[in-house]
Amino acid sequence: MARAHGGMFDVPRDAPERAADPDVRKQNLRRVAQLFRPHRRRLSAVLFLILISSALGIISPFLLKSLLDTAIPQKDATLVSLLAGGMIAISVLLSILGVGQTLLSTQVGQRVMHGLRTDVYRHLQRMSLAFFTRTRSGEVQSRISNDIGGVQEVVTSTATSVVANGTTVLAVIIALFLLDWRLAAFSLGLLPLFVVLTRRVGKQRKGIATRRQKTMADMSTLVQESLSISGILLGKTMGRSPELANRFHHESGHLAELEVRQSMAGRWVMSSIQMTFAIMPAAVYWFGGLAQTYGWGAITIGTLVSFTTLQTRLFFPIGQLLNVNVEVQTSMALFDRVFEYLDLPVDIDERPDARTIDRSQLRGEVVFDDVWFRYGEEWTLQGVSLVVPAGTRTAIVGETGSGKTTLGYLVARLYEAERGRVTIDGIDVRDLSFASLADAVGVVSQETYLFHASVRENLRFAKPEATDAEVEAAAVAARIHHVIAALPEGYDTVVGERGYRFSGGEKQRIAIARTILRNPPILVLDEATSSLDTETERFVQEALDRLSEGRTTIAIAHRLSTVRDADEIVVLDQGTVVERGRHDALLELGGRYATLVTRDSTTPDGLAADSAIASV
Repeated sequence: MARAHGGMFDVPRDAPERAADPDVRKQNLRRVAQLFRPHRRRLSAVLFLILISSALGIISPFLLKSLLDTAIPQKDATLVSLLAGGMIAISVLLSILGVGQTLLSTQVGQRVMHGLRTDVYRHLQRMSLAFFTRTRSGEVQSRISNDIGGVQEVVTSTATSVVANGTTVLAVIIALFLLDWRLAAFSLGLLPLFVVLTRRVGKQRKGIATRRQKTMADMSTLVQESLSISGILLGKTMGRSPELANRFHHESGHLAELEVRQSMAGRWVMSSIQMTFAIMPAAVYWFGGLAQTYGWGAITIGTLVSFTTLQTRLFFPIGQLLNVNVEVQTSMALFDRVFEYLDLPVDIDERPDARTIDRSQLRGEVVFDDVWFRYGEEWTLQGVSLVVPAGTRTAIVGETGSGKTTLGYLVARLYEAERGRVTIDGIDVRDLSFASLADAVGVVSQETYLFHASVRENLRFAKPEATDAEVEAAAVAARIHHVIAALPEGYDTVVGERGYRFSGGEKQRIAIARTILRNPPILVLDEATSSLDTETERFVQEALDRLSEGRTTIAIAHRLSTVRDADEIVVLDQGTVVERGRHDALLELGGRYATLVTRDSTTPDGLAADSAIASV
């Protein structure tokens, strides 16, 4: 199959530089904020609970001050009971409000995560085949699992934590100044310095986080490729298992090093801040004692105790806010990577006014009108003009890399012509909805893919509403029913990863049964028997012949024995049509097709299969 060689679908190479740009950073911050916009009502409820909690939280220290300075010295039992009861009631109410706040904020966070994951997945589903031939599957998986998973804590709890802690800090600072402005100014003097230091720590961790996620993507790719059945088989047969293990060891060690660096980045700064917070109550008592000793103004015991109680309520949220600054900057590195994927251009998209067509009304005529296509700098197809009449079988032959598969895939709009157009019954495929196009064109690829599910589920992937009778009828038509029925669990047998329970020919016939079940009027057969032995090819070819009856068929051929009965054979050479006609006429011409037939008939597989052709 033709592969993409250009870089047009890659994540931009300047992505790290763009993410560091202040304008891009502001834009990404706005995009993060927009993720929460659909959940405004729940966020409003959370904000309301936060405001109530913050207000209640600063009442208790004032009750404590009255208890120590008034109720106890005056031996007023009733006032003592009321003040103590008020403090208990506030604690109970704060606990209840905290549970409700946690529930609502977690619901919002998980809905945001769900939306982000879904948006990335839907966007990737819209990307063309060329993107996936260019991008490592492990890289794609890492973006969805590692990168999006990495921002879960920030999305789930950080947004509400910022509001809650910010509100608490503001309320407590006001209360501290109301209690004693001198103590407040003394205890908050170092706060601006702490903010500057934590911003530096955040920038440092962000850079490490970017490298960490890239290493995780490399590890995901290695695991996905080397621990699949195909990867294990290749590694063992090539004797490369120890080398793969060493490579994983190297990547894992690099990741461990980055984890340590990220954890320790700015650790001394954060520890110094936490140490300062821990000794501040003692410093307040020292300052209060000096004020009392040197007559700077009386500070009562109740004021000191209430002040240090409020300090305890203040330093924890301040510490959380400072840490949030670090975590947010770290998480922005992950958001940058997620937004890079969301910003990838969709090169093949459905038009807003896309047409829908009734499959039953399709005749199935396919026309290539001066079609040009390329992956990189060189043209893969050049000026191809071709008519495939409805209900006929046209074979596309040529050397490897001549553009055969690309030509077939243009019909299903897996790729899109750069010049010219491809039409079905006179309608440009670009004007059709994706659903109508998928309904009209069925593709049987040389690379059969089966999900790790039952045979029945794999067949019903083509037609979810199909009955058991329809599923079995399709299997009978594809000459695979007897194989499935002989299995211990029949159609409920799990095929194994990529269908390794079945042989190549059996998988190919299951794929054909899947296409029969879908019943498309136009077929693209992409070298469907190229990797099969002669005996298996005969069974598969019988199934393909049954599948092609009454349909417009474009057969991309590797073995020329499978196409000699085609209504027309089209020979491609370096992306251009050099010959076309029926088998006998092309042989008599003695041109490119005759050369291909002669060479094909002398190969080990073609010798027996094409002996009849070689003798013509």
